[in-house]
Amino acid sequence: MVGATAAHAQKKGGWFRNLFRAKSPVVEYVAPDTLQSSFTDSLQNFGGGGEELGLDNEELIADEDEDPEVKKGLLELFEETAMAEKKVMVEVSDDLKISKEWLSLHEYYSLWDSWNINPYEVDPGKFADTVHLQLYDSLEIGGWSPPLDDTPITSNFGSRRYRWHYGTDIELDKGDSVRTMFDGIVRIKKYDPSGYGYYLLVRHKNGLETLYGHLSKQLVEVGDVVEAGEVIALGGNTGRSSGPHLHFEFRYEGNPINPEKIYNFEDNELAMDSLSISPATFAYVKEARKIHFHRVRSGDTLSEISNRYGVSINQLCRLNGIRRNSVLRIGQRLRVN
Repeated sequence: MVGATAAHAQKKGGWFRNLFRAKSPVVEYVAPDTLQSSFTDSLQNFGGGGEELGLDNEELIADEDEDPEVKKGLLELFEETAMAEKKVMVEVSDDLKISKEWLSLHEYYSLWDSWNINPYEVDPGKFADTVHLQLYDSLEIGGWSPPLDDTPITSNFGSRRYRWHYGTDIELDKGDSVRTMFDGIVRIKKYDPSGYGYYLLVRHKNGLETLYGHLSKQLVEVGDVVEAGEVIALGGNTGRSSGPHLHFEFRYEGNPINPEKIYNFEDNELAMDSLSISPATFAYVKEARKIHFHRVRSGDTLSEISNRYGVSINQLCRLNGIRRNSVLRIGQRLRVN
């Protein structure tokens, strides 16, 4: 199985030679202006893979579509966030030029962004189509490879009570080789201290993107063309992580798909050779978008609340329009996701 794809991975044709270097980037991207896209990014860019903390405090949940008080607070937050984002240009390598093939394989690939995980502004809650993707072949799309030699799951895709875990965690030892699953190009290479740690995101010819988090070392650069089975990183324990593991995600149009629907981790092989994406693929979104609150009790501090819910103090301040030195009131509700 792996041998067949590895053999294919040795072939480099004209398609790969279309990627070349130039003195200036051909595409730049400014963070979205709309409040809705800021909201979507805040949901989809949240890093998973950390330890699951127990809750013994009161936990309040509200649907952002049903609570007027919450919607008013969110609107103020998103306006502030959007204004800040407008001032920041996406980090793009000065000598990188992306082949037009990477910007035309799929309609949403017309956008190149080496900074934001989900820049596509596609709301998964409104996804209404059925899309069929061929995951691999011997000619145009390329082969596939397991991300690790062994893939025992330590944490599944899904709810962690107060937040949503957007990937699957796979056990590994620090320094284990991490391989890209399909032929592709590296779109993001970053460090996220409060989430993914050192991570990579790879855009693939089959229409998906994969994310590899909590790495100890990244072995590729943005713009590098990689082939199925190529070692792109070493496993680790960086970012918000309770032990060495790989946080692994599949994404379509920037939005996560449950990896366990596509990959058989027990047997370490693809569960299918083609994938159908429909509204049912993103049925989890309504649950994931529920907003969780902490009710302040005597003695609570921002630091303790931050540790309890796995959210940074800066994020708590942004979510609630407060400062680090703000006085917390007993009974006050603080949004924590």
